[in-house]
Amino acid sequence: MGAGKKIKVLMVDDLEVAVLAVEHIINQQPDMVLYASASNPYDAVKVISKETPDVILLDIQMPKMDGLTFLRKIMSQHPVPVVMFSSVAEKGSANAIKALQLGAVSILPKPKSIINNFEFHNELITSLRNAYAVKGRIGKLIDRHNLVSKDKAHVMSAAKQKLHEDTPTQKVIAIGASTGGTQALHYILDRLPPDVPGIVIVQHMPGNFTRWFAESLDNSSALHVFEAKPGMVLQRGMAVVANGFYHMVLKSSGENFVVTTHDGPVINLHKPSVDVLFASVAKSAGSNGIGILLTGMGNDGASGLLEMKKAGAYTVAQDEHSSVVFGMPQSAIKIDAAEKVMNLNEIINFIKSCC
Repeated sequence: MGAGKKIKVLMVDDLEVAVLAVEHIINQQPDMVLYASASNPYDAVKVISKETPDVILLDIQMPKMDGLTFLRKIMSQHPVPVVMFSSVAEKGSANAIKALQLGAVSILPKPKSIINNFEFHNELITSLRNAYAVKGRIGKLIDRHNLVSKDKAHVMSAAKQKLHEDTPTQKVIAIGASTGGTQALHYILDRLPPDVPGIVIVQHMPGNFTRWFAESLDNSSALHVFEAKPGMVLQRGMAVVANGFYHMVLKSSGENFVVTTHDGPVINLHKPSVDVLFASVAKSAGSNGIGILLTGMGNDGASGLLEMKKAGAYTVAQDEHSSVVFGMPQSAIKIDAAEKVMNLNEIINFIKSCC
């Protein structure tokens, strides 16, 4: 960012107390400013027509037009990085996942108290800076949504073919993702047959929303997808998404692979951490493991992917062209952790070949 230039944030929220609190937090930062706010999408359009924001902080439940409808219009007419500012109520959480599928960069849970919630202050500023960092690549999020949405008939047909028998998996596919990963994971899982090896997934996402993300994958794919719970035995045709409050670890138990979770400090700025999962798969599965590192900011997963490679696993990084953010895959490539670099379609075909 050039000297003196600030990230211009537009907040669209009908709760005046929340707007005032967020304005105070943002305007304390040297690199950003809440230059405008709107209590509903129609007023937001008037603001955008005069001056385009760098990032939009968008509530879901608002008068006159809901946030999801407004998000669709933004992405079709004025693509701007959007951070969803969502309540963690059941409907709000489910809609927040839909927002990610429509092209929102991330979700920020709306806490009951904002003023003295310093953990939230950090999450807010980090989310806005990360959203600004992908400003020039926001079109890829929209393109990914379009690709995911195009093949609905195929997806629903495949989803009806879910396997019901419990068949322990001999191989384990471990996938890590961050920014842009929700769309990439939908694109991949929605196109897999129901007999693939068991899959374990870390997607950087607040803990309030991972159950809804797992359910959205379960509803659209031929796989059985669950949020992680300790003691789950990994089966063929099954995918387990890490609970956003905990690290996820895979352990071997006789001939089975068992999922477990544990609390602990953040690793590489994240909990759950891709590195934690990948390191456990390296230890428990060895050459029966497959590691795939998808789009995301930072370097979480790179060292864990290298551990998997050294343990005999086959390792893959997503290519730059199909990544929304090339940070995590690029970090893995730089340390020679990835045996192959693939786009999403090549990753799908590779996983199918493992059936």
